[in-house]
Amino acid sequence: MKTLYLECNMGAAGDMLMAALYELLDEERKKTFLDAMNGLGLHGVEVVPVSVRTGGIAGTHMRVTVHGQEEGVHERGRRHDHEHHHEHHHTTPGYIGGLIDGLSLPREVREQARRVYDAIAQAEAQAHGCGVGDVHYHEVGALDAVADVAGVCYALYLLAPDQICASPVHVGSGTVKCAHGLMPVPAPATANLLLGVPTYGGEVKGELCTPTGAALLKTFVRSYGPMPLMDTERIGYGAGTKEFEQANCVRAFLGESREGPGGEIAELVCNIDDMTPEALAFACARLLEAGALDAYTTPGTMKKGRPGWVLTVLCAPERERELVREIFTHTATNGLRARRPAKYFLKPGAGQVQTKWGPVGVKLARGYGVTRAKPEFEDAAALARAHGLPYQAVFEDALRNIKED
Repeated sequence: MKTLYLECNMGAAGDMLMAALYELLDEERKKTFLDAMNGLGLHGVEVVPVSVRTGGIAGTHMRVTVHGQEEGVHERGRRHDHEHHHEHHHTTPGYIGGLIDGLSLPREVREQARRVYDAIAQAEAQAHGCGVGDVHYHEVGALDAVADVAGVCYALYLLAPDQICASPVHVGSGTVKCAHGLMPVPAPATANLLLGVPTYGGEVKGELCTPTGAALLKTFVRSYGPMPLMDTERIGYGAGTKEFEQANCVRAFLGESREGPGGEIAELVCNIDDMTPEALAFACARLLEAGALDAYTTPGTMKKGRPGWVLTVLCAPERERELVREIFTHTATNGLRARRPAKYFLKPGAGQVQTKWGPVGVKLARGYGVTRAKPEFEDAAALARAHGLPYQAVFEDALRNIKED
C-alpha cells in the first residue's frame, strides 16, 4: 500500500508541508507542480522552491511571494495565521471560497482546499464565539496562505498515496503575539482543529503548529503514531528559516507499507432488552449519521432469560467519546464496553464497466493478494428500471464484463 508518513516533531505549517511534499515528487512532476502553482490565477503570486539547510540537514523552503514580497513571516519562518499586518488581508470564508473555486487546478484539488478552509472557519468561529459567516481571516486569508493550502492539496493529488499517517504533533509552548493580543500556544483555533489528534508540548518556545498546518493534518491524516512498517522510497524535508537545536523541518516519508494491521478501530458494545425494534433501528440510523463506520445488532439472551439485542458500533478511535454520547442518547443502555482491536482491510477503490444498456459503477477492493470487484447495486437497478429488465440480467452482464476486463 502506497503510504505517506509525516513526521511532525517540529509541528506543521502549510509552507513546510508543501515543501516536504514537493521534495517527494520526481523531476517531471516537480515541473508540473511549479507550472500549476505559478499559473493559479492568483494575481501577483509566485511560488519558488529554495534550497536551505536546517540543523545541518539539506531541505527546501517553499518561498511564496505576492508582488515580489514574502508576507506574514513570523519568528519561525512560517506564515503567522493570526497576526495581521495589512487590513486588506481581512477576508471572509465566502471570499476565500470564491478564490479557491477560481484556481486553475483539478476539481478534486479545489474541493479539498475548500474542506481545509471550512475546517479553519469553524475552528475560528468556535474560538471567537461567532458564526462561521462572521469570521474574518487575518494572514490565513492572504493570497500566500491560499497558495500554501492549494499547494499541499495539489502535491497530494500528484503523489496519490493510498493512506496518510503522521506522528503525534509537537505544538510548542508559551505564548504567541497576534491581532487579539497574547495567545496561549497552541492558539485557540489550532487547539480546536487538533481535537482528537495526539499532540504534545515541549521546551521549544513559540507556535510550532499553525492553524493552517493543523487544518491540513486534520483533513488528510487518518491515523497517528509511530511510522508503520514500510519500505521507504523517498524522503522530503520541508524547512523553516529559523535555526533551533534540532532541525526545523517537517519530514515526509513515501513508500510501500508492509501488509499488516491498518491501525486501530474503536468497538463499542452494549446489551439491550427494553427497546422496540423500531426504536433500535432508529438509534442505529442516528449513530451512522453521527459518524459511526457501522452499527448493527445481533440477537442474544440477556439476564433472567430475556431475549434482547447486542448492539455493536464501530468508529474511528478519535470519535469514540462522541459516539459513546450518541449511544447513551439514543438507546436505553446504562453502560457499554469499549475495545480497541487492530483492523485489517482491503484497500477500497472504484471503477466503471460498460453493459449492453449503459455504464455501471464497480466497487473494488484489493490487498493481501486478493482483488474483488462488484457492480454497484444502484447503477444496475437504475438501468433495469429504465429498460424494463430484471435486475439480475443487468447485474450478470456487468459481472461478465468485469471478469473479461
